[in-house]
Amino acid sequence: MSSIWNDIFSNPLWAVSTVIFGLIVRSQRRGSWDPRACPVQLKGKTAIVTGANTGIGKFIALDFARRGAKVILACRNEARGTAARDDIRKLSGNGNVHLRLVDTSCLDSVRTFAEGVLQEEKDLHILVNNAGVSGLPKAITKDGLEASFATNHVGPFLLTNLLLDLMKHSAPARIVNVASVNHWRGKVDFSHFHGDNLTYFMDSVYNHTKLHNVLWTNELARRLQGSGVTANSLHPGVIKTEVMRHYNFLVRTLFNLIGIFFFKSSEEGAVSTIYCAVAEETEGISGKYFDSDCSMVLPAPLARDSAIAAKAFEYCERLTSKL
Repeated sequence: MSSIWNDIFSNPLWAVSTVIFGLIVRSQRRGSWDPRACPVQLKGKTAIVTGANTGIGKFIALDFARRGAKVILACRNEARGTAARDDIRKLSGNGNVHLRLVDTSCLDSVRTFAEGVLQEEKDLHILVNNAGVSGLPKAITKDGLEASFATNHVGPFLLTNLLLDLMKHSAPARIVNVASVNHWRGKVDFSHFHGDNLTYFMDSVYNHTKLHNVLWTNELARRLQGSGVTANSLHPGVIKTEVMRHYNFLVRTLFNLIGIFFFKSSEEGAVSTIYCAVAEETEGISGKYFDSDCSMVLPAPLARDSAIAAKAFEYCERLTSKL
């Protein structure tokens, strides 16, 4: 039997067919909406993109800059943020791209960043909460929060709340939260926020944080009705980015090998976020969840539970008001 399989895998047709299949899959990764074909301009608009120094965040910021927006790159690492800022300025021809430092895992950092924005900016039309981590080992921040929950959810939650009045003043405005299809595997347990009752295996903690992203977005959209500010969440796709940097070498290697054919590039992965942030088709739409091909789809049943969403929102309000 083994000789039969050896004959199959050693046959040149196997390699050729694998490559052809991979190329077909690659051709299907791109959705029907093309940002470069979208005529929307953002001159006179201000946008903030968190985690904009690399991955999809950088391409989102680059798109906004090409449309003429004032873009604030909200990054944790100054050196990498500066390099991204300079690169985006060069590629877009837009000098109105700025770096502001923020670590979403630290609530003091989030408050300092928000205070700076409120002092310096008269308007804010787009807020993209993109920064996120996966595979972090167990750790508790100085605020007493589980590190992944702080970075992926509590920090963005607080940042958005602090900037909300400015966005209402600037309406129409859009909030876009980068979630993940992984939210389907998430659970709601408020003890998770402090690192209790969690299993640190692969992306399990990440999945819980992404479920909270969707729940929060839905409740936020409900509260923003009539304000002129919309809030939507999305799945950017399975993307080859640095979000995997905390996994072990074997997992990262397998991920990258498979990703050559099957996963999106960072530029491709930025498309659904850009769609929610600028497309004419999404104007006025709020409280929805979009797939990586820019289609509006239903999130997991748990993510659609309005009672849980309200409870989770109120929990985070109390949590951030105490810290």
